[in-house]
Amino acid sequence: MVLFLIRRVGHGLLVLWLISLAVFGLFFVAPSNVAQSLAGRQATPETIAAIKQRLGLDLPVWKQYLNFVENALHGNLGYDYYHQVPVTNIIGQALPITVSLALGAAVLWLLLGVFNGVISAVHPRSLADRGLTLFSLFFYSFPSFLLGLLLLYFLYFQLTLAGYKWFPAGGYSGITQGLGAWVQHLVLPWIALALLLAATYTRLTRGAMLDVLGEDYIRTARSKGIRESRVIVRHGLRSALTPVVTQFGIDLGQLIGGVVVIETVFSLPGLGQTAIVAINQQDLPVIIGIVLFASAAVVVSNILVDIVYAVLDPRVRLH
Repeated sequence: MVLFLIRRVGHGLLVLWLISLAVFGLFFVAPSNVAQSLAGRQATPETIAAIKQRLGLDLPVWKQYLNFVENALHGNLGYDYYHQVPVTNIIGQALPITVSLALGAAVLWLLLGVFNGVISAVHPRSLADRGLTLFSLFFYSFPSFLLGLLLLYFLYFQLTLAGYKWFPAGGYSGITQGLGAWVQHLVLPWIALALLLAATYTRLTRGAMLDVLGEDYIRTARSKGIRESRVIVRHGLRSALTPVVTQFGIDLGQLIGGVVVIETVFSLPGLGQTAIVAINQQDLPVIIGIVLFASAAVVVSNILVDIVYAVLDPRVRLH
């Protein structure tokens, strides 16, 4: 198990190193005037000179890269000259919103997707199976922005016209301002994300459960008179969760890196919307910081998935 973890962490560090090389080459080597690009179009000559001195842009490229990596390892992702604050401050303000959105939606899509997948697998080719499959395919092919707009129209606009102000139009209320307000501002984005992603988990769970329920040990458990619910949940579902765990880690890592469309539709100032604003403003330090953070989030989530995968199925430790 220790060797397995060392290999996975080593692969993750290699990926992060390659990403750091790509980011450094794209933003610090390719541009003809790096300081001007980082400072923005309206920067004064004094600001540009200060950036050159602060980042050591007159040093050889390899020394600049070592400084870049050292700063990143110490949590220094640069300075936003557009807002005159460190990039970590901007990410720190947006991250709780994105994490709240991703984790809340994850609970919903896991419950919905796994439950639907189990029902479909236990009753294959039944009316319930066909209905849940149609439900999954419908939302799997649904554009995320359109689903968000429809939820706002029917559950906010129409209900507000009818005198029921259950949901806000958008924005974010921190959990420190009250649990009720926090849930109220996030429930529509949670539902939108959950409906979009639950389809994948329904399909994965159904396919894995159908394979597992045909195994010999499942037939043996049934022949011993074990309750069907226990056979399905304890013996079948655990073995079928490995592809679900893999997909969950990938999805959660990507969402923590930023949920661009949903955050934009529901006016949530998370990492996704912050990245869009930075791109529109050509705010390169923020873009660089979010790219590095999002990459680290995906790599770490994949390492955690490998650990959980090894616990669920010890055979993967041999590979």
